[in-house]
Amino acid sequence: MPAPRRDLDLTRQQLEAWMQERLPEARALRIERLRGPSETGFSSDTLIFDACWMDAGGARSEALVARFKPSGFTVFPTYDIAQQFRVMQILRTTDVPVPRMLWLETDERPLGAPFYVMERVAGRVPSDNPPYHVSGWLHDLPAEDREQLWWSGLEAMARVNRLDWQALRLDFLDRRTSSATHLAHQLDEYEAFIAWGMDSRRYPFLTRAERWLRAHVPPDEPVALCWGDSRLGNQIFDGSRCAAVIDWEMARLGDPVQDLAWWIALDRCFSEGLGVERLGGLPSRDATIARWEALVGRPAHHLSYYEILALYKFSAIMARVLLQLKHYEVFPADSDMDVNNLASVTL
Repeated sequence: MPAPRRDLDLTRQQLEAWMQERLPEARALRIERLRGPSETGFSSDTLIFDACWMDAGGARSEALVARFKPSGFTVFPTYDIAQQFRVMQILRTTDVPVPRMLWLETDERPLGAPFYVMERVAGRVPSDNPPYHVSGWLHDLPAEDREQLWWSGLEAMARVNRLDWQALRLDFLDRRTSSATHLAHQLDEYEAFIAWGMDSRRYPFLTRAERWLRAHVPPDEPVALCWGDSRLGNQIFDGSRCAAVIDWEMARLGDPVQDLAWWIALDRCFSEGLGVERLGGLPSRDATIARWEALVGRPAHHLSYYEILALYKFSAIMARVLLQLKHYEVFPADSDMDVNNLASVTL
């Protein structure tokens, strides 16, 4: 949901009690400005707050974020909050800019769901609602600043793709249950997601895309760390510089070209998919591909295939998101936006 469905007064009390246990030397600990993010996000339950206390060094204040395992009518059938925490902890040892991770709570009793707490990185996030191609701070930047921002975001993504995932011991992201390739497992995973999350008869375009993807599997699959949800809306910017890469719920191992494809495809969804002109100053598809290839040091083979995969996945996710919004009566029950939306139109 775009806003938390929590009792914020109760959550504040629970969070204060939980943090007091982690900071036993803190005195007069209090949580202030507890709220949900407004820019992006549907699959998670995220809260932003300031923690203030006194200790031997004097007054202290930390700007923090808590991210919870979703409950209720969820977007995804499973959600591994501990895995996200672990991935970001590891990435803090690399040149990928991620928030500092503070605490992981796997017990649901303190606040009703497992969660983690991380530092809040100062900066701004390009908006999904309204999309940055339509309005907002990114839309209002000079064209040359938008170009610089795009390149900074792409470079941050490329840093992910060129990491040595084996040296970093990220093999726990290998979710395969057989000898199948990472791509074959991902196709099975999304076919199961669609069967779990929606009536596939309502989405024949997803069935057609799934058949096409299985019929045109690339003959090779280099393996690297993939961010998964690689887009401007999952980055925090200090001016035009990417200060943090966030939202690691879709991280996986596989061909890193899929991150480039997702980056390009979702930008298309938020412009072409909405029938609006793409912002001036943002580099072209060809220039973006060339820069990524130079940064990662490998060719973007099979990019068109992975763009179809990206649009197939995002269309399925958007269908589930819209079903969620209808479930919570944010959208009317007779809305067809689960079928006709910025992702499905682009697919």
